[in-house]
Amino acid sequence: MGVTESLRAPQRADVERWAWAAVVANIVIVLTGGLVRLTDSGLGCPTWPRCTDSSFVPHRALGVHGVIEFGNRMLTYVLIAVVIATFVAVWRWTGTSRELRRLAALIAFGVPFQGVIGGITVLTDLNPWVVSLHMILSMLLVAASMLLVVRVRGAHRVAWPAYAKQLVIATYVVLWAAVYLGTMVTGAGPHAGDADAPRNGLDPHIMSHVHAASVYVLVALTVAACVILRRTPAARIAGILLLVELAQGTIGFVQYFTDLPIALVAIHLVGAAALVAGGTRLLVTVVSSPLAPGIAEPSRPGRPTRSR
Repeated sequence: MGVTESLRAPQRADVERWAWAAVVANIVIVLTGGLVRLTDSGLGCPTWPRCTDSSFVPHRALGVHGVIEFGNRMLTYVLIAVVIATFVAVWRWTGTSRELRRLAALIAFGVPFQGVIGGITVLTDLNPWVVSLHMILSMLLVAASMLLVVRVRGAHRVAWPAYAKQLVIATYVVLWAAVYLGTMVTGAGPHAGDADAPRNGLDPHIMSHVHAASVYVLVALTVAACVILRRTPAARIAGILLLVELAQGTIGFVQYFTDLPIALVAIHLVGAAALVAGGTRLLVTVVSSPLAPGIAEPSRPGRPTRSR
């Protein structure tokens, strides 16, 4: 089925593919935005919404930094096209619901709003706290897009024990804490996006250790979740999340002891987005799965009762 048909008369598989496209596109924009910062191109276009006071496009005097920053701005329009297509597919799907339409609309409106926040980062000369907000909003769009994927696909009808839900919620909260602390580490260290960009004034070494401590807690909680959720539909999701966390932790340690090489920092950014996506999928699967009629909560750990 072609793109036109997938929007004209979408089936569940088409809508799910568009939702996945929104996830991927939002992760890609996290990567390209990070590359703007890592190449000191954050002020390659020194103003917004124009690139310069007199032009919407960069000129030769801005050099490669102008090209990189402008290229990231143009990719935002690609992302907008993807989320609009996702919204259309959700809206036209016969199996849609008001919740799905609202979620798709939130994502579609969230992307241009995120672009405005990106413009504010330029207008504030890459203020590290605004840059941090910009990153967190991108992660929220990744989470919302993954939520859409799970909702379109349909949740497992499982009676999850209360303690499993509480553990997964705690894991998700710590995951977001780790991500936010990571942005604070970034705001305190190098790779500010421009040689003259301000830093947040925090000690990067201390913040790195605080961030690492949050990751230790996250890994411990995820290991516990893997044990609790064994032999359930969520076991594979929890296992993948744990693997991503371990990979992220390894990359974090290596980049810390090798003075933050650009390639590793870029991979770490993508890993953070993957963590948010995986954590969101686990949360929605366990916490928000609807119970089938007549299901009682199981008494044995790690063995949720399935509906027949």
